[in-house]
Parts: sequence; structure tokens; C-alpha cells
Amino acid sequence: MYGRFNQNTKMKLEIRDDRRLFEIQEDFNVLFPFLKIEFFKAPHRIGEGSAKILIYENSRYVRDCRVKHQDGDLVISEKMTVNELEESFLREFGLSAQVFRKSGNVWLETSATDNWTLRQQNSEGAELSTQIRDKRENADDTDMY
Repeated sequence: MYGRFNQNTKMKLEIRDDRRLFEIQEDFNVLFPFLKIEFFKAPHRIGEGSAKILIYENSRYVRDCRVKHQDGDLVISEKMTVNELEESFLREFGLSAQVFRKSGNVWLETSATDNWTLRQQNSEGAELSTQIRDKRENADDTDMY
């Protein structure tokens, strides 16, 4: 099992204007080490990705990246879907968020699997990253290009 889960795992992400985006990302990664959240200048539609040029630098303050300035806690459950999480960020705090899943050294947008739970996404990221690492470490792997 990857991440810190028990049967009823929930966490609270503290969303305040005086926090920086990287602090929220770090808090999220405690439970979901094979996922990351990026924050964007505009929301995306369900099942669609977001343009990289719209990503906020993670050193920015939350106050500079949202339209709704309400502070509070975003309660996250491992059973929550990616879509539910992204919608909660937007609805409750005016933050446009997109979840990415790790696959080896690459981060993939989860837009095609927004209906998966955070736990499913994290487990898939762990499995893909482990398979890719193991394949690279295989001494018999001699692909020639």
C-alpha cells in the first residue's frame, strides 16, 4: 500500500490567502505521494486537460490565484474522486485545480480518469512508477534504437 491510508482516511487541507500553493501541494502529497495538484489561471471542463501555460507558479500566494477569498479547510477522503476534489477547490475556494498522476518520471493529467478515486489514482501511479523503475533496473533490458 502506498500513502498513509486506513479504513476511513481523511485529511484537511488548510486554504488561506496567506499560504503559498506549494504548501497545499506538500500537504496533499503526505497522503498521495504519486499524485500532485497544480493550480491554473482558468478552470477546465470535466474530462479535459488544461494548457501548461496557465499553471500558476507554486511559490505564489493563494490570494493571488483565486476569485473567492474564503478561508477554511477542504476535507479530502481517499474515496473522493478526482472530479469531486477539483470541483471542491473551485466551488469552495475559487481555485482552479488539476490532479496529475506520476508515471515513472512523467506527470500525467488525470482528465481521462477523473471518475477514479484518489486512492485508485495514487495506487495506479505507484504501480506504474514501480514497473517503470524495475524495467530500467533490469540488466537484461537491452533495447536498441
